[in-house]
Amino acid sequence: MASAIGTEMTQFALTIWIWQMTQQTTAIALLSFFFLLPQIAIALFAGLIIDRFNRQYLMIFSDVGVALCTVLIGLLYATQNLHLWHLYSLAVIYGCCGQMQGLAFSASISSIVPQQHYARVSSMRTLINYSSAIIAPALVGGLYPAIGLIGIIAIDLTTFLIGIVTVLMVRIPQLASQETVEINRKTIGQQLFWGINYILARPSLLAMTVTFCLFLFTYHMVETLYQPMILARTNGSTQILSMVVTAAGIGGVVGGATLSVFGGFKRQIRGMIIGFIGVGIGSCVLGLGQTPWIWIGAHFFAAFSIPLTYSSSYAIWYAKVQPEVQGRVLASAHALGLVVGAFASLIAGVLADRIFEPAMNSESFIATIFTPIIGIGKGSGIALLVTIASLLMVVIGLISYKFPTLRNAEDLLPDHGQS
Repeated sequence: MASAIGTEMTQFALTIWIWQMTQQTTAIALLSFFFLLPQIAIALFAGLIIDRFNRQYLMIFSDVGVALCTVLIGLLYATQNLHLWHLYSLAVIYGCCGQMQGLAFSASISSIVPQQHYARVSSMRTLINYSSAIIAPALVGGLYPAIGLIGIIAIDLTTFLIGIVTVLMVRIPQLASQETVEINRKTIGQQLFWGINYILARPSLLAMTVTFCLFLFTYHMVETLYQPMILARTNGSTQILSMVVTAAGIGGVVGGATLSVFGGFKRQIRGMIIGFIGVGIGSCVLGLGQTPWIWIGAHFFAAFSIPLTYSSSYAIWYAKVQPEVQGRVLASAHALGLVVGAFASLIAGVLADRIFEPAMNSESFIATIFTPIIGIGKGSGIALLVTIASLLMVVIGLISYKFPTLRNAEDLLPDHGQS
């Protein structure tokens, strides 16, 4: 958590610096683009590396890589040589290291935690992510005017040391089996797609992957659209948007903390599907709402349901996939999710700008039908698209449970300790 907060502080401070330098939203968006792009490109390679090399050392190596990037940013800034292209270039390295670290961490869980606690551990990861999203901006808001970017970077580097020392203190077994030895003898191409073939050969894992990708498509559409929707419907009020974003962070923290104590459902597949429906209902109210308090409550509820969705899903993967090959398999599933999420974000903007906004702000039949429900004016088209995507989340949850291959996944798939 300390390391995550420090990293988030630097990222938030850099966002402020970019805005001060350029006053351009595109410049900020490009930083995210260059951070995410390499994650898609190296996901399958990362899985191969994680199963072949020591995962503990990979996590430390990745943290050191990010720390060195942060040091370089600090040096460039201190010597007044920092430019946007530096940040974009380093964001590529940062994204690769972050992908490697996250997958190595995920693949290590099942080797150090008893199976009955998989959902708890996964919810704690969600708790860390949402906590950093709340705490870091608050700290930067108070500290940045006083200590500047250099001071924020110094704090971040201190938290890197905390993270690295912690990983060194924990014993993470490096697992191997005859199967991994045989896999490592295959060609690089065969190894890269081994995880995908593993999923394809198991109908229940394939059903989980397809269902989760469908959910991610609608979820990323909502995540892409809700901020411009609120800004459009409030005449650009950053204060209202900040309250809604903060509410989501608090919802994620409360949801993660609750699940870490509760431990999830006895049948994790139910938890995953109930999470789908919960996120969909909250997001639907977010789209239909037209006042700040409704947005705040709705986004809190949607974010509260997210830990249940992810933790339940991860618990099944940890229990059913052999720990020594989890790097490859989880990387394959993660790569598919990244591609779906990127495509959803891209298509969401096009649909909102080219179709839904013009339709809702004209005399079209769409405006006639939905204006009494959604309202009218700037942002109403985005709100309609958010509502449709959210309803699809609920539908995905309800329909997916009708399929025995998915519903009975925990029974159909043997635990990795069983023959």
